[in-house]
Amino acid sequence: MEEGEDEDEGLDRGAQAQLQGKVLIFTICAAGIGGTFQYGYNISITNAPTTYIQTFINETWLERTGAPLESSVILLIWSFIVSVYSLGGLTGALIAGPMAIKLGRKTSLLLNNAFVIIAAILSGFSRMAKSFEMIMLGRFFTGINAGVSMNIQPMYLGESAPKKLRGAVTLTSASFTAFGLVLGQVVGLRELLGGEDSWPLLLASNVVPGLIQLIMLPWLPESPRYLLIDRGDKESCICALQRLRGSDDLTSELEEMLAEQAAIKGQRAKRPWELFRNPAVKWQLISIIVLSSAMQLCGNDSMYFYASYVFQEAGIPYNKIQYVIIGTGCCELITAVTCNAIIERVGRRLLILGGYSLMAIWAIVFMVALSQQNRISWMPYLSMACIFAYILSFGIGPAGVTGVLPTEIFDQLSRPAAYMICGSLLWSNLFVVGMAFPFIVEGLAHFCYLPFFTVCVCTSLYVGFFLPETKGKTFLEISEEFNKRNFKGQTCEKLWKGPQEIKSTML
Repeated sequence: MEEGEDEDEGLDRGAQAQLQGKVLIFTICAAGIGGTFQYGYNISITNAPTTYIQTFINETWLERTGAPLESSVILLIWSFIVSVYSLGGLTGALIAGPMAIKLGRKTSLLLNNAFVIIAAILSGFSRMAKSFEMIMLGRFFTGINAGVSMNIQPMYLGESAPKKLRGAVTLTSASFTAFGLVLGQVVGLRELLGGEDSWPLLLASNVVPGLIQLIMLPWLPESPRYLLIDRGDKESCICALQRLRGSDDLTSELEEMLAEQAAIKGQRAKRPWELFRNPAVKWQLISIIVLSSAMQLCGNDSMYFYASYVFQEAGIPYNKIQYVIIGTGCCELITAVTCNAIIERVGRRLLILGGYSLMAIWAIVFMVALSQQNRISWMPYLSMACIFAYILSFGIGPAGVTGVLPTEIFDQLSRPAAYMICGSLLWSNLFVVGMAFPFIVEGLAHFCYLPFFTVCVCTSLYVGFFLPETKGKTFLEISEEFNKRNFKGQTCEKLWKGPQEIKSTML
């Protein structure tokens, strides 16, 4: 009888563990499909219909005024349509923190879909309404959606994942970005929605991932850390943990959260400017400023812009280049998935250090190849290889791990503000690099990647000398490690009490 009961208990535990895995997977997918997926998707879908939208702008103006626009004005309007996405992203990054604090992580992601629905309506009906201004406004709302999701999704996943899987789960944000990039490139093919008659549908197609998230995410739990530490709802926290962890022992995880809750009791969520005045987060703040800035200043996105030119120089027919460019997106997707698989073994620090170091090497090779492209017949192929290698190196570490770090190195009350700073830097630098890159190419010619090489080298040095490893550590242990640097040479109290001191308050 006892043996049968033991077998039944074993089956129950197995079923619970299986259910736990499913809930976590569904949480990752629901957050990702309407989250960072939208960022990658909405960057890539604008490439295919460029000519058609520019023609639409000119025809609309001609119909309104009776006079066509000059080509320089059309280019200026198109540049604004492209760049307004970054301005929307910056707006989204600034409102993401208050949303995460007041509404919660899950609710914020759900409400964020309102922006993409508005954007899809505006872009989808722009040709019917004969208004290119609707495309501009749609791109702005699309940017807001991306800015909010890129901050809140990794926060939500990092707070929901168990410690041993925290890095891999949070890193899925980068995988969904790369997946969105590739799918946008595929959907934008002329044979699908990238044709002259279907481009409004292409711009409006971003509503589909948003609707999928609205169907899936309501059934999944809110961040347990938010429920306990921000809202003080212990019962809901335990319920969310049980759904996410199954039959696992929750004692140690609850102890850690209760320790953090006890340490920050009576305090409110920090604002971004308060982090700059707080010596207890000095090196955490420096770290995210350096790494978030390097994400765009390293020139990875510029590689995508330069790809068409290099592929054309390599002798690839113009009508085939769109298919080769899909390969660049696939590179980032492959490395993002690979990074997910190895991050908990290799660690965060080594992936970032290795990624930027390799990028610096490929930047040198790329510049040499460009300078010799007209002299040596096989140099265009080396340039093409460098593009793939650069994107692979970026994807293996910096692309994903950078988004993991704010979750791990800041406490619950500082985390939303930290993500606001990260998001603001990311979108601002994306706008700056996008505007400056043509002038860099014109001024430096074949040595256009010299500024990006410098950024990669400086970032590698910073990571190598100043960034501690966070793999497998609790939020408390990570904070204590940073405190050694923040208060070096000073006598300071520990930021948190030990779990044993508050164990009696747990249950």
